[in-house]
Amino acid sequence: MSLEVVTQDSSALSEQQLEEMLSVEGAFGQAELARAKDDWVLCTLARVDGKLHGVTFSTLERIGGTPCVLIGLMSVKRSSKRDQVLKGLMAEAYHRALMAFPDEDVVVGSRFASPGAVEAFKSLTEIIPRNGHRAVGEERAWGRRLAKRFGVDAQYDEQSFVVKQAGQSGFLDHESSKPEKVPADIAALFKDVNAKKGGVLIVHGWAMAESLVKLGARS
Repeated sequence: MSLEVVTQDSSALSEQQLEEMLSVEGAFGQAELARAKDDWVLCTLARVDGKLHGVTFSTLERIGGTPCVLIGLMSVKRSSKRDQVLKGLMAEAYHRALMAFPDEDVVVGSRFASPGAVEAFKSLTEIIPRNGHRAVGEERAWGRRLAKRFGVDAQYDEQSFVVKQAGQSGFLDHESSKPEKVPADIAALFKDVNAKKGGVLIVHGWAMAESLVKLGARS
């Protein structure tokens, strides 16, 4: 298998590339993809043997001085290669963060509609929310900041980190290849997420500087 992952400015995307993204056959249609092109700075495309298998719209920015990787929309094709594609997309995000914010701890945040997708954040530390952990003031503040940045703060509940409805203009769209092995503690975080109403969970974690050196290294 040959996996190629390339990032470009979203503003430079062609209509043909946007049409190609529909071949991923994920949760997003033409309208959501066109909006993501306008809303997010970077677009990453992952191809397996020349065929598109994954796409990410993201941005690197500082919120209150803290460096952040914001994944506005990601979609991974439901194929047997999905785990490698997800790993490749996340590795590219970490590499971009390492180049932009060397020697700094970085917040990584996104929206999630299902528990299986949270495996994308498995390399992060201090993930919020997490089962058995009572989030403190600064952790809740990050939830509010991200909800505002994603434009879903009107429907956001800071106690549960849940956007109750109309939150799926973008999220991390990935279905686990082994859904039966999704940890129960992660699944429990989604008990109040009503995906049919557009509900999502806002999750963030930290890529610490020493870890980011490894996570963002080119293989």
